[in-house]
Amino acid sequence: MFTQRTLFRAAAQLRAQAQRRLASTEHAGENAFVRERRHVKEHAKGTTELWRKISLYGIPPALILASLNAYNLWNEHWEHWAHMPPLEERVEYPYQNIRTRNFPWGDGDKTIFWNDEVNYHNKDKET
Repeated sequence: MFTQRTLFRAAAQLRAQAQRRLASTEHAGENAFVRERRHVKEHAKGTTELWRKISLYGIPPALILASLNAYNLWNEHWEHWAHMPPLEERVEYPYQNIRTRNFPWGDGDKTIFWNDEVNYHNKDKET
């Protein structure tokens, strides 16, 4: 009986030691896989912070500069149009406004994207 009880105690102590050895701690006994995963997490944290800073501090100034550039180009374009002759006096070339039949909307002469400020077509005018 004494021997059996001693064997049970020894077996229990061995199991407890084995379980403690397999339990992971913060850095003790870490293997290559655990080190790699920790490195990946640290890298992801740093990269996330970098892109957050780029998004908050880099993108808004770039958008403002691009908007100012687009606004200036828009104004230059319409200043150029202001110096051109009126639509009625411009030359209509034979390849412009070719109509083989009327469009099924409006007066039949204007396309879907017709803009009276920049487009002109005189049906009666011969080229």
